[in-house]
Order: sequence, then C-alpha cells, then structure tokens
Amino acid sequence: MSTRTEIQVAEVMISLTDTPKTASRTLLKEALEIMDHHGLGIVCITSAVGVLEGIITDGDIRRMLTRVQKPFAALMGDDVINHAVTGPTTVTMETKLNDAIILMGQKQIWDLPVVDKDGKLNGLLHLHPAIKTIMSLA
Repeated sequence: MSTRTEIQVAEVMISLTDTPKTASRTLLKEALEIMDHHGLGIVCITSAVGVLEGIITDGDIRRMLTRVQKPFAALMGDDVINHAVTGPTTVTMETKLNDAIILMGQKQIWDLPVVDKDGKLNGLLHLHPAIKTIMSLA
C-alpha cells in the first residue's frame, strides 16, 4: 500500500459499476430510488457516452423542496437534470487522497465524482472510506 502522502483517489474510490448514476432524462423519482438502492446521498448524471453532466444529492433535494412552489407529485415527474448541480466539483483518479479530503472539507461535501480528462465518470470518492484509509496509515 502507498504511504499517506502518495495514495491516490483511484485506490479508494467506489468503482464505476457501484457508483449511483443515471441519465439526465431520468425522472427525479427514479433518481431517488437509485440513491436509496446504493445507500449514498448522491446520484451522478451522465450522458449516453458516460460524461458527467451533473449530480444530485439528498441535500439538493431537501433544499429544492423548501424553495420550489410546485406540488410534490409534479416534482417527482421532473427530469433529474432540472434540479441537478451542473458543473460539480470533481477529482481525477490521480488526485492525491489527502488533497481530495481537504477539498471535501473546504466544500463541505461527502462525495466527489471521479472523472478522466474528458469528463467521463470513472467512479466516486466517498468520505468514509477515504478517512478510513487515511486513518489506517497513521
């Protein structure tokens, strides 16, 4: 295993297969079901070729519910991209884990999509396994 300063996001991230993701035209209700199925508070929204278009988190949904003056049932029928954060904070597989954790703290976020140089989603860095890995190296 790498030392604390050498470990990269790629060593700790959730694989693409296990990352909660969906297409932009997915209904908000379906995105919530995906979020629930994975047990994480995020869903990554990707294009047909896998490029990250945005994310939606449980916090985004909570804030939306207090702000949007629309019946709840109507919101569930919206496309998820309509309520997503487009242009989210991301990291690459080569990002140092320490740097990613610092970024998460600065942004006060639990998850970082991991993308390649073309913006294609490679996986997801979740705070808990990241901290656990750092702690095991201490």
